[in-house]
Amino acid sequence: MSDLRDRAWARLEAWEADGVGRRIWEKDPTVWADPDTPEITNRLGWLDLPSRMTAKVGEWGSLAERVAARGVTDVVLLGMGGSSLAPEVFGAIVPSGGPSLTVLDTTHPDAIAEVTAALDPATTVFVVSSKSGGTLETLSLFRHFWAWQSAASDTPGDAFVAVTDPGSGLSAMAEERGFLAVCFADPNVGGRFSALSDFGMVPFALSGGDVGALLEVAVRMQAACGADVAPTANVGLDLGAWIGEATLAGRDKLTVVTSESLGAFPAWWEQLLAESTGKEDTGTVPVPEPALQAPDAYADDRLFLVYQLDEDAPVPGVEALEEAGFPVRIIHLLTREEIASEMYRAEFAVAAVGAVLGINPFDQPDVEAAKVSARALMEGDAAETDLAFTALDGLRPRTGDYIAVMAYLPMTDETVARLDRVAAALGQQHRVPVTVGFGPRFLHSTGQLHKGGPATCVGIQVVDDPVAHLPIPETDLDFGTVIRAQADGDAAVLLERGRRVARVGLDGLPG
Repeated sequence: MSDLRDRAWARLEAWEADGVGRRIWEKDPTVWADPDTPEITNRLGWLDLPSRMTAKVGEWGSLAERVAARGVTDVVLLGMGGSSLAPEVFGAIVPSGGPSLTVLDTTHPDAIAEVTAALDPATTVFVVSSKSGGTLETLSLFRHFWAWQSAASDTPGDAFVAVTDPGSGLSAMAEERGFLAVCFADPNVGGRFSALSDFGMVPFALSGGDVGALLEVAVRMQAACGADVAPTANVGLDLGAWIGEATLAGRDKLTVVTSESLGAFPAWWEQLLAESTGKEDTGTVPVPEPALQAPDAYADDRLFLVYQLDEDAPVPGVEALEEAGFPVRIIHLLTREEIASEMYRAEFAVAAVGAVLGINPFDQPDVEAAKVSARALMEGDAAETDLAFTALDGLRPRTGDYIAVMAYLPMTDETVARLDRVAAALGQQHRVPVTVGFGPRFLHSTGQLHKGGPATCVGIQVVDDPVAHLPIPETDLDFGTVIRAQADGDAAVLLERGRRVARVGLDGLPG
């Protein structure tokens, strides 16, 4: 679309006149907000992260060798949000050849029980990842597996590696309990911008991955977005201007599609964009889609970002969208390792989108609300509240809305496939975008957009009654209580913010 191209180019020229590219590298907070706005200057450590992290490749490699020498067959990452999604992408896309990497970022007792049953304590290492060191879900999972490992070993700490910020509670606990290692990340990098830090690199290295190859391509992308690159030539600013100007023009639903081998990437893009821009009643809604539909399935609030690995078959349906006049951008990857460079480009682009929209892309002011609500329910401090859910057939999405399926269920292949069918059926019925998120992981990402973004979110919570009864050691809680409190707490905040929300079981969904 020529109008959007013209708007984006005009934005880049204005940024060039204002020195925006240089000012970002100078960590000038006024690119986004007032000079004294919190969580800007101390959240820009990701800018030169690829080049700085190359110095740690040897350290991570030595740790990986220690793990391999123990005969480890499984690396299990216990994390949430920005601490877990990047390693999941690397593990799914880039061959590693080492121990199997499993990402566990749920509090659903059935999912935890299933993973536990498949592991051998003698050949498993756990990576406990938390920037703050106090993440409820991560610590609960740690306590479960610490007790499980302690029952099999006199030295359970040998099976645990911590990734955290210096001085965190997790750091202190790791020292006290004799963890195999503690890896410290840069505290000036926010969770969702931490893909190329210890949070993303350590789990991949332990699974035999070549972290040096990932950083090598990311360093080249860092240079392509460098301070000495004019905004009109800066590939990160260019992508951000395109997305930001589309959002201002009403095309605020960014549909991200990939060729077959890159299918894990849109979920990472979703958390980055949603949590960074979904605030102050504005934001760009990311819509990961497993496959493109015919152009008449989409309204004029869409734009499309396609990632094509050249060794894969071309993504079907792209030409039809272009011929129908939809804005489409295609990014080609020569190798799988280039997913790391595309993460860096995406981070730079999302920072630029924040500048276009006039918001701070580095904070998450509404994420804490659901945590507080859930915590009150778990501790018995919340008053009895009648959650005023809407009947599913009464939601009636309007033009410009999107449906968010919020599934507090185990993330099995069968359930993912079922919810993808549900999303397709709902999208076809209402002709609006439909996203699918699994709780509680989405609370740390898209949950910000649902509550703080535009009032166009129509929520469908999907809950079940867990089969497993799984207490959380060292506490008075169990995982079933935690995940229901998280669902109830999230619903309470959504309803308080005026969002329309239904609650059903899996069998109550269409499709």
